[in-house]
This record gives sequence, structure tokens and C-alpha cells, in this order.
Amino acid sequence: MLTGTGTVRCALPLLGLAALAALGQALLAPPTVNVSLDEGPELRWKPLLQVFDVEFLRRAGAEVIDSTVPKWVHQALAPVVVALEKYIPPPYAGEIRGMASLFGGSLSDIVILNFAYEISAFCTSIVAQDKNGSVYHGRNLDYPHPVLRNLTVNVVFLKNGEVAYRGTSFAGYVGLWTGQSPHKFTVSGDQRGSDHWWNWWKNFVSAFLLGRTPVSWLVRETLVEAENFQDAVMRLSKIPIITGVYYIVGGVRAGEGVVITRDRKGPADIWPLDPVNGGWYRVETNYDHWLPSRDPRRYAASKALNATGQDHINMDTLYQVLSQFPVCNGITVYTTTMSAAHPEKYRSLVRPQGCP
Repeated sequence: MLTGTGTVRCALPLLGLAALAALGQALLAPPTVNVSLDEGPELRWKPLLQVFDVEFLRRAGAEVIDSTVPKWVHQALAPVVVALEKYIPPPYAGEIRGMASLFGGSLSDIVILNFAYEISAFCTSIVAQDKNGSVYHGRNLDYPHPVLRNLTVNVVFLKNGEVAYRGTSFAGYVGLWTGQSPHKFTVSGDQRGSDHWWNWWKNFVSAFLLGRTPVSWLVRETLVEAENFQDAVMRLSKIPIITGVYYIVGGVRAGEGVVITRDRKGPADIWPLDPVNGGWYRVETNYDHWLPSRDPRRYAASKALNATGQDHINMDTLYQVLSQFPVCNGITVYTTTMSAAHPEKYRSLVRPQGCP
């Protein structure tokens, strides 16, 4: 069972990321696992056990649940979750069952853990275009759970031995908030607003009954199915989801960058790049871009991008923008920079202590 709290640790020879941080900046990259989509869903995530200790995964999962979901809600939801398992679509039902088997946890706890990650993804995402028409995409993912720094993992999804798509996620989580389909598009998701947990869990229960998709699952489905940037934007805009979100998408050609503001049933706003009129970048945090915001992250990111200039934007300078406080802050877990036209440059780095 993923219940109770305790000190989270990795068993040797696995090094914690805090220890890696002491060894130098180059060692901050999270571990990478290959997940074969040709394997049965129940077996796909077994490679996690090559880089994570199973006892650590159980304790870390318990910590996330205990710090996110009130104990009485956890207890009340457990039998409901088991009943709802039949509504979870493939391949996620099989993957979640496989996680429970691999980690030795209960099915209800693994389901709750997956949805706990959907509650509080406070983020900054940037899509930008340089003077030559190259598109760059970066994101900070902020979560109020320090243990997630030790759960961060790069996942390469393989089909017929080839890279189908990749992303950065957390061990035990089947969804993706950050992903790249090589030579097609990149995508990140940011939570929209601050929906309270008691309303969110109502959304969770109704999601399956209404056939709506969790926001991070739609990212993964789009990475699987979309043929190009335009197709990805259409899918991320129109497919019903369980709650509001911002989807930020970058393509491979000039002008292919957009922030999609989502309601549950469809798009509330589409905010594309407009480099001809000076809109060579878009910054999205967790608030509607057309409304006044006191969010210092958006202001700081925009100021840094203006200081960088379109002539000098690239993967390295974008990372520098994402590294400035408060764009990067005390709860920043990892930073990703990517460009679909150059998939080999995909890079995620964990922030061992955030950016205090």
C-alpha cells in the first residue's frame, strides 16, 4: 500500500539527485528509460526498476498522496477508484495495473497517485522563434512536492525499435506534461487557474462517466496520433478534457507556435506566434494571457526575452531565461528545452533545490 509517510531514499547503487548535484552541473540530467509500445501495457514500465528502487518508489508515492490528498478523501475514494477502473481507457488501465504489480502497491493508490499529479502543475512555458524561423520551446515545471526531483525521469517511447516520441515525467505516472514528437511538434501543459482539490476530485469522478480525458493523457495521445503541428493543435484544442489547461505547442516551421487556452469542452482562446508584428515569443504561466496578472514569472520571463532579443534566442539563451528567478523558483522541479526540428537537442535538467 502507498500509505503512510517516512524518509524517502534511494537504495545504493542509485544516487539521489541531490548527491548528483554536488558532482556538477553536467550530472543534473534525470535518468532515461526506454518504454516499448510493442510490449503489453502491463509490462511497459518495467524498465523503471532498472533505475529506481521499488521501496523508494512506494515511499515517494505515499508522500505525494499524503501531501496532496487529505487522508479522509484518500480513504473514501479508494473503493470508488476500484469501481472506476473499468472506465479507464486502454492503454492506461493496463499500464496502471502494471505499475501496481511492479511497485507492490494497491490499484486504487496507483490510480490516485496518477491523478494527484494532475492537481497542482504550476508552470512556465515559452515558445519562441528566431530570425531564421527556427522554433524553440522551453518549460519549467513547478510542483510543491520536493520528492518529485528524485522521481523525475526522461522517457523514450519506442515503436518497432524506433523513437515514436519522448517526454519528461515522474516514475509511476503514465501521463505527460512535457513531450516531443521528432520532426513534428513539441508540447507542454500548464495548469489553468487554481481549481481547488474538492472541485477537482469531483471532476475526476465525472471524467470517466462523461468520457473526458485527463489533460496529461491527451498530451500523450496527441504525441502518438498527430501527424504534424496543425494536427496536434486541432486535437489539443477540441478533444474534451476533465479541466481547464494551457497547451503550448511548437512546430518545425516559422510561425508554428501557439498557446491554446482550454475549457473542458473546447478552446477558450488560440494565441499564435505573430513574428511579423513583433510577437516572436509567447509566455504562458497559469493565468489567461489577456487578463491583468500579478504573476511575477510572466513579467520576468518577458523582460528577459526582450533583453535577449530575437537575434540571440536559441536553446542556450532560452534555458538562461528559464533559469532566472522567479521564472525558476523554490518549487521548480525541472527545466526542459526542446525543438522538434532538432529532436536530438531535447534536454531536461532537474533543479535539486529549485531556484530560491
